[in-house]
Amino acid sequence: MLERPIFIVAPPGSGASLLLSTLGQSPSVTPVEQGLDALIESHRLDAIPANGSHRLLAATQLRVPLLRSTFPGARFVFLYQEPREGAAATEWASTASVLLDDLEQLPAGEWCVVSFERLVSNPQEEAQRLCRFLEIEWDQKTEQNRDVITPIAARVRDVFARPANDPSPFRSVSTRSFAEILHRLGISLLVTTYQSGRMIAVRAENATTLNTHLKLFRSPMGLAIGDGRFALGTEREVWDYRNQPAVAAKVDPPGRHDAVFVPRNVHYTGDIRIHEIGYAGGELWIVNTRFSTLCTLDSDSSFVPRWRPKFVTHLAPEDRCHLNGMAIVDDRVRYVTALGITNVAGGWREKKNTGGVLIDVDSDEIVLSGLSMPHSPRKYGDRFWILESAKGTFAAVDLTSGKVETIAELPGFTRGLAFAGRFAFIGLSQVRESNIFGGIPLVDRVKERECGVWVVDLQSGKIAAFLRFQGIVQEIFDVQVLPGIRYPEILEPTDKLVAVSYTLPDEALGDVAL
Repeated sequence: MLERPIFIVAPPGSGASLLLSTLGQSPSVTPVEQGLDALIESHRLDAIPANGSHRLLAATQLRVPLLRSTFPGARFVFLYQEPREGAAATEWASTASVLLDDLEQLPAGEWCVVSFERLVSNPQEEAQRLCRFLEIEWDQKTEQNRDVITPIAARVRDVFARPANDPSPFRSVSTRSFAEILHRLGISLLVTTYQSGRMIAVRAENATTLNTHLKLFRSPMGLAIGDGRFALGTEREVWDYRNQPAVAAKVDPPGRHDAVFVPRNVHYTGDIRIHEIGYAGGELWIVNTRFSTLCTLDSDSSFVPRWRPKFVTHLAPEDRCHLNGMAIVDDRVRYVTALGITNVAGGWREKKNTGGVLIDVDSDEIVLSGLSMPHSPRKYGDRFWILESAKGTFAAVDLTSGKVETIAELPGFTRGLAFAGRFAFIGLSQVRESNIFGGIPLVDRVKERECGVWVVDLQSGKIAAFLRFQGIVQEIFDVQVLPGIRYPEILEPTDKLVAVSYTLPDEALGDVAL
């Protein structure tokens, strides 16, 4: 009666009802909202809906072997969400262990894993991925559901949705010239990839060997590099990191690291969709995308609004213009980028391919318009630079004439830009097949898009090197240079070294007995 049913299995509190409602939009399935376990256990299978050729879709806590013996053609989706602390974590671990033991006894083609975070952040992409695996149809009209799902679901660290037998969640490959450039300039890079929940330290072992070192954060995005410090904007907080070189002796292998960044402070902003951040005038400035404003921080507030475009009339958590990037010139935030001149929630989406603007913060005037999803405005040398992300281009801008000169066309969604010597380091993303990114010029120009960091020679405009990411890292937000630091280590807040690394004022050092 029931052909190839689909069962969502997960530990308690993992969001199975959310996945059920998302996949339940497919015209190929008949979702069962509740009571399935009792019906199967009581053998009342005749009470289970069977609408023609539609396949049953249900979330259940029943054991996988029982379900498979009852329904030999069943497919299983294991939904992962990071466990909460306390007693619930014990229940989560117990249930997850049983489910994984049972699922791993099945052929790889009968089950898959999906991350709750990716379901929340990219519902259309995840639904399409699952529907291909489950061999069911998918209704493309899902963007409206994203706005409903996203505010009510907590973001968690990502576990890449992949078949259970995929042995390599992360891979990187680079040209030899990439390591040579970093080594010669005496620098390293920090790269944020919010989609996978990682920050990556890109370091040269020597003139020919590159090292990519991943650290876990919740949706890391904007990076600000200061003197002996950096700040990192994540989903709901800003982390303040300080370099403690003396800690390097405690990091394996001893003698390799020339900097160790230790978390010193954290400020909870709430989910304001932090994009670019930077130090200017002795303060940390933040592009607060959700409230369409530039802000700073103080000890009493989530954030302190300092400036917003004149066409945005009120502070509201509505992402009215998708303010995203800022250029700091002469120690002041001077220019910002936005994806549209709109004063309604999400209004920038309608003309995303041509509605982008560069705004002069001092005069509040629009310097450039007609840009294609601009990001990462920068002043470097005697020129001004910008990325037109939807075109996948790196461009130079004449702020007087408004002329935009494309320097390089790249094989990905360009976002994240830093400079050292005569080179530009540019972040590339594969971009999701969703309503936000669908129909952009890049998708038509490049069918197989890349993710990683590409290096462009500013003198010739040619690609000098690249670092390609594969597997769990698919999108880049920011790229920053650590000048004068060749091989840094970044300690996660939970690292055991954080507990035994101390910084004291100079006048207190005479009282310390080590």
